[in-house]
Amino acid sequence: MYSQLFGSYLLRKGAVTPEQLTDAITKVSTSRIKLGTLAIHAGIMAASEVDEVCFLQTREDKRFGEIAIERGYLTDDQVRDLLNSQSPDYLLLGQCLVDENIISNTDLQQHMLDYQTENELYDMDLNLENKDKIKRLIERFFMIAEVPVTEYSILYMELMFNNLVRFIGDDFTPLTPVPCTEYPVNYCVSQALHGKINCISRIDMTPDVAVQFASRYAKEDFSEFDEYVQASIEDFINLHNGLFIVNMSNQYSTELLLDPPSVDEGEVLTMPPASFLIPIVYPFGTIHLLTSLYGEME
Repeated sequence: MYSQLFGSYLLRKGAVTPEQLTDAITKVSTSRIKLGTLAIHAGIMAASEVDEVCFLQTREDKRFGEIAIERGYLTDDQVRDLLNSQSPDYLLLGQCLVDENIISNTDLQQHMLDYQTENELYDMDLNLENKDKIKRLIERFFMIAEVPVTEYSILYMELMFNNLVRFIGDDFTPLTPVPCTEYPVNYCVSQALHGKINCISRIDMTPDVAVQFASRYAKEDFSEFDEYVQASIEDFINLHNGLFIVNMSNQYSTELLLDPPSVDEGEVLTMPPASFLIPIVYPFGTIHLLTSLYGEME
């Protein structure tokens, strides 16, 4: 989730456009992290030093590490440690933006520092998807947007982001959440949960985006918006909410009931209290998550 939320941060700061970010995200899976990017992240080389070594590579047939050692920027041990390190996923996204000349190494260095400071990630230990850090990032994601959410909303959205990664793909960026009172739908699948807390969860998209979404979910190559595409989207939201119910039972000993999915098309929906909207941008288009989670647990 670091990469997706870092991308959202860059958009919010105006460092990239949605098109630039989407293009960079598509290149992440085929890119390899560079030693210079790792050295910037580790705080042992400045962006200007990395730029200098990269320039010298155009004049000398040597690896980055060799030149950095010769210039006194790195030691043999540091090069070995960096090459053996596990880098956080958002670092590769930043590198792709640098490679595409969208931002500079200096920009990347500053954005990473600001991102870590804003989200209180002071220990720099972003190598693993630490659950506490992910929860804090999602809390900050809503706090900065001034969208009030509960502890259970955070739990719900953390699971939603994870399920998008697992079943659709990690090449997405969540845009800033906004409160929502009314919403004109395209093809919208809804599902309600009842109990000590109540939730209405909706996922809305245009038919052409639905075809691509369902193709990824079902791992089939759908070519038209038909009943198989519709069933796949209903199955996704039903699977997600089913997992949420399991989590609520396991973590809070709270049992919730789940209604069958329902569909709305071409209408303007009036949203329940405490509703918010999050656009999720994929390379194939944008899906819209609408969630209303309210009520108190005993």
